[in-house]
Amino acid sequence: MCAQEAFQAQRSQLVELLVSGSLEGFESILDWLLSWEVLSWEDYEGLSLLGQPLSHLARRLLDTVWNKGAWGCEQLIAAVQEAQADSQSPKLCDHWDPHSPHPAQDLRSHRPAIVRRLYSHVEGVLDLAKERGFISLYECDEIRLPIFTSSQRARRLLDLAMVKANGLAPFLLQHVEELPVPKALPFEDAACKKYMSKLRTTVSAQSRFLSTYDGAESLCLEEIYTENVLEIRTEVGMAGPPQNCPATLGLEGLFSSHGLNKDADTVLVVGEAGSGKSTLLQQLHLLWAAGRDFQDFLFVFPFSCRQLQCVAKPLSMQALLFEHCCWPDLGQQDVFQFLLEHPDRVLLTFDGFDEFKFRFTDRERHCSPTHPTSVQNLLFNLLQGNLLKNARKVLTSRPDAVSACLRKYVRMELTLKGFSEDGIELYLRKRHRDPGVADRLISLLKATSALHGLCHLPVFSWMVSKCHQELLLQGGGSPTTTTDMYLLILQHFLQHTSPPDSTPPHLGAGLLRGRLPTLLHLGRLALWGLGMCCYVFSAKQLQAAHVDSEDISLGFLVRAQRAVSESTAPLEFLHITFQCFFAALYLVLSADMPPSSLRYLFNCHPPESSLLARLLPALCVPGSRCKEDSVAVLLQEAEPHNLQITAAFLAGLLSQEHRSLLAECQASEKALLRRQDCAWRCLAHSLHKHFQSIPPAVPGEAKSMHAMPGFVWLIRSLYEMQEERLAREAVRRLNVEHLKLTFCSVGPAECAALAFVLQHLRWPVALQLDHNSVGDIGVEQLLPCLGVCKAL
Repeated sequence: MCAQEAFQAQRSQLVELLVSGSLEGFESILDWLLSWEVLSWEDYEGLSLLGQPLSHLARRLLDTVWNKGAWGCEQLIAAVQEAQADSQSPKLCDHWDPHSPHPAQDLRSHRPAIVRRLYSHVEGVLDLAKERGFISLYECDEIRLPIFTSSQRARRLLDLAMVKANGLAPFLLQHVEELPVPKALPFEDAACKKYMSKLRTTVSAQSRFLSTYDGAESLCLEEIYTENVLEIRTEVGMAGPPQNCPATLGLEGLFSSHGLNKDADTVLVVGEAGSGKSTLLQQLHLLWAAGRDFQDFLFVFPFSCRQLQCVAKPLSMQALLFEHCCWPDLGQQDVFQFLLEHPDRVLLTFDGFDEFKFRFTDRERHCSPTHPTSVQNLLFNLLQGNLLKNARKVLTSRPDAVSACLRKYVRMELTLKGFSEDGIELYLRKRHRDPGVADRLISLLKATSALHGLCHLPVFSWMVSKCHQELLLQGGGSPTTTTDMYLLILQHFLQHTSPPDSTPPHLGAGLLRGRLPTLLHLGRLALWGLGMCCYVFSAKQLQAAHVDSEDISLGFLVRAQRAVSESTAPLEFLHITFQCFFAALYLVLSADMPPSSLRYLFNCHPPESSLLARLLPALCVPGSRCKEDSVAVLLQEAEPHNLQITAAFLAGLLSQEHRSLLAECQASEKALLRRQDCAWRCLAHSLHKHFQSIPPAVPGEAKSMHAMPGFVWLIRSLYEMQEERLAREAVRRLNVEHLKLTFCSVGPAECAALAFVLQHLRWPVALQLDHNSVGDIGVEQLLPCLGVCKAL
């Protein structure tokens, strides 16, 4: 039987062989056939059409090769063998003349080797080709579509060079020759390579668009990402030369040689709510998936702590990686074994540790990668290095959730400070391509120091950008407090979901009253979530809180990130601060809310869990008749940092400026006045209690007070309420000569609050604000209290 006849007799087996792998494997076979000139360029274009089923392409390839005779059939079999050998043990022994007089022909004849050489560098080569004018931005974006793997992007770049006569082909031939020869991957099983490709594609699709603060529009992360100030945390008093300023890092230095504990594997990134922690991780994921940075890691597994805490059943490390991140289509055991043998090529990221309801402990050790355990025990042992030792981990959290016990297992701690002044301006220019709009917004911020101070947190810069029309077109005053800003964004969302002819130009009682049921439904859900440490809501929980599609359409609830199924995807608030805002709104607007419930909100140190709290059903969302006992339980069980944010919002909503607006939505203004009076008394009591704890001065030394972050929160709540009389009364009994506020996360917004209160001190004070994020904007905010500062 001749070769052609044997080829035809085995056609069904050949089809099965060609479709048994991935599209990338099929394209690798085409690379060899092109380089041997078995396929013409016209043949290749017909076999590389997007969207065609792989089985159709395989049959078309067999037909094309059959028509070329016995030689073509033999070459196809050889190409299949080469592709299989290449996937198992890549070898790069091919060389070419970088100054060839026929560059396009050489790109084709050395195509398999060039694709492999480009694999880890395609993004950088694309940027360079675009910079030198060889390809347009549109062509670059087409090649970078998230559906393509790195090898497929390399092939599409070579395809473009074959048809462009502008010097792209000689540029590629020379530049690719200069690229470092990649080391052979340390595995022989093709399953690992396929899993790497699938994982990169999955992470790329999850990271490409920014959805942290907004579910209504898709922002391309690459176009909008702006660097934050990232500082290395150093221990006070540690050996070594003193530093005038903490060392700063770029994102690319996240795994640098800095670090206090060289034996640990975890990098900790701390920052206040809204400082950009989630977006920073998303940028890291995107850079890795696109092949632009962090290429020392072959596998990156992103996790959300708020999603992980919903996992009730015990699971193994293998189940965590494969079932809750990315599933290998074949060779699961081989892939997992490779991960265990090469942990130094693995990166795991855990976002939002402060939203993980379980507190870190190292008491229960778990060292088996295959035996199931609770999700919290799995996470804690990963962070300690008892599981997957030498794999790098990045953990993000708000500062309050990081214990001394956890810090023992941290290699390096970084503080995310938010935007610098230049960063705020750069972000707004990226968000608004119209230079006129961006210039007006930047001028408004510079003329309004309080608003400028808020914008060092990226979440506020996003709000300013989102509400730019309201800020620029209305003649009213600019927002001063955090509550002002959140009410402005509420107005924006309410107006955009109301008929155009029925929306007033400002946040009036009519606009609020028309959507009062929606605000109460969202508020009840938010409060229950805070009390149960639940930030992702299932359809059952939404239904129990009476949240319907009309409430969801307002835009504050969005599909949870990294949810597995579209149809049953859980929902979450745009940001944790929005959940706190709606909880505060519910506490203010709910008709049957006893004022006495608020005392639990302003308690700096909540009491231990009560019996009632332990008996509260975990899946039962309180109904509309939320009694004092159940509200008290929820407030006692909420995380302290979320409670503080909610308390500050409640103080702002009960301010004189906003109380009249909210009173028009209520049947009784007396109820609001009673709640305001309760909030006043609670704030004053908490501050007096704080001052009474100040130890007496040492004889011969100035009386000193080392304030804790709780003090800053109380001052911030006073500022949100904007009551001069209350601020004056609050500090009337404060008699210290030295007020120390180091390591209290004081930013420009906190400086405004400190100035608002401390200007009423009766005696001069020395104010110490080292190790914070004051900056020039913060110093400007402190001007009103400089008269009582004998040292700063």
